[in-house]
Amino acid sequence: MKKVLIADDEKAGRVLIKEFLEDYPDLVLISEVNNGVDAITEINRFKPDLVFLDIQMPGKTGFEVLNHLEEIPKIIFSTAYDEYALKAFEVHAVDYLLKPYTKERFHMAVERLNAQNDTIGALAKSIFMEEPSYPNRVLVHFNKKLITVKCEEILWIEAYGDYSRIHTSDQVYLSNFGISDLEQKLNSQVFLRVHRSSIINLDKVKELNKYGKSYDVTMENGDVVRVSRGYMDVIKKIML
Repeated sequence: MKKVLIADDEKAGRVLIKEFLEDYPDLVLISEVNNGVDAITEINRFKPDLVFLDIQMPGKTGFEVLNHLEEIPKIIFSTAYDEYALKAFEVHAVDYLLKPYTKERFHMAVERLNAQNDTIGALAKSIFMEEPSYPNRVLVHFNKKLITVKCEEILWIEAYGDYSRIHTSDQVYLSNFGISDLEQKLNSQVFLRVHRSSIINLDKVKELNKYGKSYDVTMENGDVVRVSRGYMDVIKKIML
């Protein structure tokens, strides 16, 4: 069984999807909403496997909804606007249903679900890397799920091969992104690179201690992060 949510501001659009879903007993409708704000709330609440998502909705657009989700479900866009098709596929949506569509076209979209095993990871990567402003959350792996962690909860980040480990006060998460990618994307006024393998959140620093000719940074949870000589000038700039 897969949980399904419909987000569409047109009642007729929601009714049509529900009618077509009757041919798929393994797709169970758990909620329907008519605006972007409620879509964010309900998706984060129910964690559906599949969302039929309109694009032009009150409150938040479909693309804005995606940027506020704790977990990224599979997405089938359902909209009357064809100008967003390219962007939809850039974020690796399962399909793009242009209203009005037929029952046969709907079935084609649903059948693509099984052929899109990597949709979640690709969609998540596109959302994170293409968002022009500083993100409020980062995407990480935890307990075989893809979830998001608020940036304000991150204490420090360490390189882990081609990946990164993200440390919070009570958990360590794995990110698919390398430390240099994260450095470029995160707010440089808050997240400071202090070592080729380490980035710290300046708001989470407990103390700074001199260690030989360098420094150690102690974070709020007691973790100690070494400042390499190559980044000493960066640290000195923030010392009053």
